[in-house]
Amino acid sequence: MSLILAIESSCDETSVAVIENGSLIKSNIVASQIKSHMRFGGVVPEVASRHHVEQITQVIDHAVADAGLTSVDEVDAIAVTQGPGLVGALLVGLTAAKTLAFVHEKPLIPVNHLAGHIYASQLIEPLAFPLLALIASGGHTELVYMAQDGSFEVIGETQDDAVGEAYDKIGRMLELPYPAGKYMDQLAQEGVESYQIPRAMLHEDNLDFSFSGMKSAVMNLIHNARQRGDEIVPADLATSFQNAVVDVLVEKTVRALAEYPDVRQFVLAGGVAANSGLREGLKSRLATDYPDVAVLIPPLNLCGDNAAMIGAASHHLFEQGRFGDLSINAKPGMML
Repeated sequence: MSLILAIESSCDETSVAVIENGSLIKSNIVASQIKSHMRFGGVVPEVASRHHVEQITQVIDHAVADAGLTSVDEVDAIAVTQGPGLVGALLVGLTAAKTLAFVHEKPLIPVNHLAGHIYASQLIEPLAFPLLALIASGGHTELVYMAQDGSFEVIGETQDDAVGEAYDKIGRMLELPYPAGKYMDQLAQEGVESYQIPRAMLHEDNLDFSFSGMKSAVMNLIHNARQRGDEIVPADLATSFQNAVVDVLVEKTVRALAEYPDVRQFVLAGGVAANSGLREGLKSRLATDYPDVAVLIPPLNLCGDNAAMIGAASHHLFEQGRFGDLSINAKPGMML
C-alpha cells in the first residue's frame, strides 16, 4: 500500500492531492488561475509563477486536511511534476516538494506531466496493457504505445502546433474568452459545417499530426472575410474546425490500432480530452471498428491539470523504488 502526496504546478493550476495505491483519490485540491490570465488572453508565465508561490502552502494544507490526515508525516512519499511545463511554475512545485521530502524524511518521486495525463484514467479503472493513449492538450498531441506499466513509446506526434494551441488561437480570433478551447467546443455544438477546413496530414503514411496549417487556414478565412466585409458565422466556423480536427485525430488513432493489433485498451488523455466532439467521435468509431478494445476516457475534472494524476503516475515508481534526490531540477522540455 502507498499513500502519496502529489504536487502539480506545470502551468496555471496549483494542485495538491493525496492518492492511495495509485487509484484512490483521498483529496485533490486545484487552485485555478483562469481569472488572472483571462485579461491577457492566455497564460503569462511570470504571473503564473507568482500565483503558485502565493497558493502552494495553502493548497498543501487543504489537501492534507481534506484527506483526513493531520500531518505530511502520515504519507509514504512526495511526488511532483518535474516537466514538461513553464520553468518558473515547475520550480515552485519542485521547491515545495523537495522541502516537504527533506523536512519529513520522505522519498521524492519526480513525475512526467504527460505520463500523469495518461495515468489519470487509472483513477477510474485499472489500465490494461498493452494500451494506446492519445494525449491531446494545449502543449502536446501524441499517440503513445505502452507495452507495460511505465513503458512509453511515442508512435505519432504533432509536427508543429498542438491541437489545444490551435483551438485557443482560433478562439481568440473569434474573440472568445480564455480558455478559448472550451468555448470553441460549446460554440461547435450550435453550428453546421459550412466552411472548408483542410484535414492536414490525414493521408500521410505515418501517425503524425499537423495543426498549424489548419489553424492558418481558419485565420486566413477570418482575415479575408473581414477585409471583404463578409459575415463570419462563429458557430459554423467552430463546427467546421472541430469536425476537421476530430476527423484527423480519430483517423490517426484508428490507423495506430491497426498497426498495433495487440492493444487491449485505448486511453484519451489531456485537456482536449474534455472536448465533447472528440470524446463522442472516438467512442463511436472505436465501438464500430474495434469493439474488443476497451475505451477509457476520464471524467472532465481529471482531463485538465491536477495533482491526482501525478499521484496516480507515481505509484509504480514508488513500488519500483525509483526516487529522486534533492538535486533534481525542472525539465521544461521533458519528453516521455
